[in-house]
Amino acid sequence: MEIGVDSFVETTPDVKTGKTISHAERLRQVVEEIVLADQVGLDIFGVGEHHRKEFGDSATVVVLAAAAAMTKRIRLTSSVTVLSAVDPVRLFQQFATLDGISNGRAEIIAGRGSMVDAFPLFGYDLKDYDELYAEKLELLLKLRDSEKISWKGKHRPALTNLGVYPRPVQNPIPVWLGSGGNTQSVIRAGELGLPLVLAIIGGSPLQFAPLVPLYKNAATRAGHDASKLPIAVHSLGFVAESNSIAAEKYFPPTQAVFNSMSKERGWGQYSRSQFDASCSPEGAFYVGDPETVANKIIYMQKKLGFSRFFLHLPAGTMPHEDVMKSIELLGKEVAPRVREEVARWEAEEGISR
Repeated sequence: MEIGVDSFVETTPDVKTGKTISHAERLRQVVEEIVLADQVGLDIFGVGEHHRKEFGDSATVVVLAAAAAMTKRIRLTSSVTVLSAVDPVRLFQQFATLDGISNGRAEIIAGRGSMVDAFPLFGYDLKDYDELYAEKLELLLKLRDSEKISWKGKHRPALTNLGVYPRPVQNPIPVWLGSGGNTQSVIRAGELGLPLVLAIIGGSPLQFAPLVPLYKNAATRAGHDASKLPIAVHSLGFVAESNSIAAEKYFPPTQAVFNSMSKERGWGQYSRSQFDASCSPEGAFYVGDPETVANKIIYMQKKLGFSRFFLHLPAGTMPHEDVMKSIELLGKEVAPRVREEVARWEAEEGISR
């Protein structure tokens, strides 16, 4: 059971002071957070990709590379790469370089992204949304599997027996598919035999349970060993010394972020009752003291069967010291409890990974 953190390098206004941290300072903070996550025994750290003022993560691999030279064992991944709006050749080269710097700790989570800012920025047409993703995923997997490739598509110049370098330390470098619950994305991951990341940020995680057999069955039909395909979950949360402290610190910036999204997408305003429901045992948030968060991860792991869990931290702008403390508690107190209990339960159930 792997436990980790992911970040979007948020630079939203502080709800208490109204001040906005600079992108430069927040980027340096995130590198410190990755280093701490490595030190406290977490397994993986992910950095997202956005192209708007509220985030500083537009050059994901640069952030991960900065941390790679300062860490020893933690795995480093995109979370997610907006594959439709990037050149797969350049993407592969960047992550192969990260893999070399980190000595085999790089991963790619490829997805469509929940925001479409990258499309006009890099000259892509939204009407090609699905076609771009399918074509670029095909090319990325060919680059992963072969040193020299020949390939032809619609949205990029052809490649004729060309080598792509550097080659990664890992052979092959892991490529996961990220999905917010879209059934076609889940089926695609299974058919391609790729590990799956489910982003669960609202409602009940149990609503995602039917996607697991859908994914496994698609993999089996395509000739893959479904038992060897891992599933990860990405969810929002915050760990503090007590449940009340966690909620009081986490709610204001979370409310601000959700209200901003609501204004942009025409949703209603986000309330404290909605937040409390998300923090309940079957809600989507993992907010509380180490015991509460660990128990919820364990409960959901038994229901959904995931083998990797990302705590998205923070949602909105929070004091850096609070984020660092949450990472410390996650690594030192939550992760050991989860790993021990999941290992015990899987041994009893005869589940092997």
